[in-house]
Amino acid sequence: MPSPITRRTALRSFAGAAALATLARARAAEQKPATIPAMPTPTSDSFRHSVCKWCYPKITLEDLAKGAKDLGLSSIELLPPADFPTLKKYGLTCAMVSGGSGKTPQGVTVGGITKGFNRIEHHDTLIERYSTRIAETAAAGFENVICFSGIREKMDDQQGLENCAVGLKRLMALAEKSKVTLCMELLNSKVDHPDYMCDHTGWGVELCKRVGSERFKLLYDIYHMQIMEGDVIRNIQDHHAYLAHYHTGGNPGRHEIDETQELYYPAIARAIKATGFRGFMAQEFVPAGDPLTSLAAAVKICTV
Repeated sequence: MPSPITRRTALRSFAGAAALATLARARAAEQKPATIPAMPTPTSDSFRHSVCKWCYPKITLEDLAKGAKDLGLSSIELLPPADFPTLKKYGLTCAMVSGGSGKTPQGVTVGGITKGFNRIEHHDTLIERYSTRIAETAAAGFENVICFSGIREKMDDQQGLENCAVGLKRLMALAEKSKVTLCMELLNSKVDHPDYMCDHTGWGVELCKRVGSERFKLLYDIYHMQIMEGDVIRNIQDHHAYLAHYHTGGNPGRHEIDETQELYYPAIARAIKATGFRGFMAQEFVPAGDPLTSLAAAVKICTV
């Protein structure tokens, strides 16, 4: 006579069946090649999509341009003018051109994240280099150039604010004439860029007000601002007039913007669109999986 089925034996049976099913799915996933998800068709009132090249060091710019074009992206960014011909070959723009950098007479390399506009002694070199970069960007028909505050190095935030405004105002006449916008990036000083000064939306917005030109705005990096202050959607709603560009990234880890991280990008994308934004959102995450498959999935998430 067969043994009676008890609750314990039934649970063991179900657990065994579930384990076999999980194993079968895992093996099937290993054997099945990665597929790029179908892209939704953006509407005429949607913002545009870009991707940051530095996240894909193993992919040549040529190959990334081909992939980006196939995925329906309009831009690859954070590139210098030397890379513009490759972009134009594939009908792409550079939505955020890399900044101008160079050495001061004292031998200090300025223009990057750590040595920026918050120090008066950097200004002459920065003005020279950024004037050239603005002209190169305008000649290519592109619109935005990135810039940075620099790190504090014990400088008071108010002093840094004043210094940045002084230096940036020297570039505004050229930027306005060239129809090029300088965008200072908001970065976190907690995890990735210790001591960086422009690390809160409020500080950046105040700088925009002091500069007083439509050709100076902020690059709002969602990943960085989630780390520093959170409340991402409210900050976008409150300050969107000063935000010219957006970067994505999953937190923690700056990987895919999917269910593995704490931000919900469909809602963020909808909030950005609701402000009337028609510029670019750039994917700036480091893929943990197949790069182009992850890029396609991220663009699909943010197409609203």
